This record gives sequence, structure tokens and C-alpha cells, in this order.
Amino acid sequence: MKISNLERGQSLFELVVAIAISALMVVAMVSLATNSIKNSNFAKNKALASTYAQQATEWLRGQRDSDIGAFIVNVTDNTVSKRCLNNLVWTIAACASGSTITNTPFQRDVIFNITYDVINGVNKEILNADITVSWTDSGGLHKVVSATSFSDWRQR
Repeated sequence: MKISNLERGQSLFELVVAIAISALMVVAMVSLATNSIKNSNFAKNKALASTYAQQATEWLRGQRDSDIGAFIVNVTDNTVSKRCLNNLVWTIAACASGSTITNTPFQRDVIFNITYDVINGVNKEILNADITVSWTDSGGLHKVVSATSFSDWRQR
């Protein structure tokens, strides 16, 4: 019995097409997994940055409540507009390049500005704080900003 050319098996062209389709599927799956891991890391870092911003807000609130006079002096010092809060201590300086919260990639700073508002006929000083937590990863620079206002709660 003689076997014709049509029944011998797969041609080289069919084999190349099958390998190409398999390679495309593998590349797509690896790309999907890579993007999934990248998005997961970004979401984790954003949640941590939000926690660090909230932590700074609570620390500032505690500073205000413990000694409003010292708080106002620290906030109204105009020698620098941005203050480093990496270690949650009063520093009257911007964060140094490359300085971060201990054992993290995050840098935390605050910018204060003062506004005045008349409430019930009383001129009330409002201290606005914009807390920024930033980090850099393969996607570039990312920031989480938390804004809050402080006033002397003893004034009614």
C-alpha cells in the first residue's frame, strides 16, 4: 500500500502556526500575571500611604489638643512652607532627598496655610494642613494627599 502526501502528517507550515499560537497564549498569560501583580502592589502601597497620612493627621490633632499654643507656634513658623513628618516630630525643614519613613519607601510631609473665618461674630483662625505621602515605583511617582483643618477647639 502506498501512502499519499496528504496523509503523511503535519506540514512545516502547520507546525509553525501551532507554535506561534501557543507562544501568543503564553505571552498573554505572563502579561496578565505581571499586570495583576503590579496593580496589587500599587493598591497595597496606596492603602499604606493612606494609613500613614491618617496617622500624621491624628498626630497633629494630638499635638493641637495637648498644647494649642505650641501647636500654633510650630504651624505658623514661616521659615519653610513644607515640613517633613517622616518621624512624626516637629521639624521645621523639608524632607531631605531620599529620606523616608523608617523601613518603607514612603515620604511624608505637610504644608500648612492659615485662613480666617468669622463664626458667630468671632474671628476664628483656621489652620489648614495638606499631608502628602509619596512613593516611587516602576510606574513613577505616586502621591496620596489628605487635607484637614485645625482650629482652637476651646473657642466656641
